[in-house]
Amino acid sequence: MDKKTFGRLKRGKLMPEGRIDLHGMTIDQAHPALTGFILRASAEGKRLVLVITGKGKSKPDDGPIPVRRGVLKHQVPQWLSMPPMASHVLQVAEAHLKHGGTGAYYVYLRR
Repeated sequence: MDKKTFGRLKRGKLMPEGRIDLHGMTIDQAHPALTGFILRASAEGKRLVLVITGKGKSKPDDGPIPVRRGVLKHQVPQWLSMPPMASHVLQVAEAHLKHGGTGAYYVYLRR
């Protein structure tokens, strides 16, 4: 992605052409839904899509081992970097506050 487009993306000036809300889904439901959405968006020629994951629930931290917050928030970038989606994804960036902030990702697709 060129510098000018990336700057507009980070400032929230680019409007996503599609969006999927994975918030509230389990991992088993979210992965096939995301795969289908990305492949469909790429086939339709879309460039910028929004993937909403949610921030995750905060749980009381009682143990010495830290607990990750937001399973989907951590899994989605990994899924996007694996086949079959990796060949369609150019860049993944955290969304601007008006598009969901830390609970969402911009996914910029290849042509």
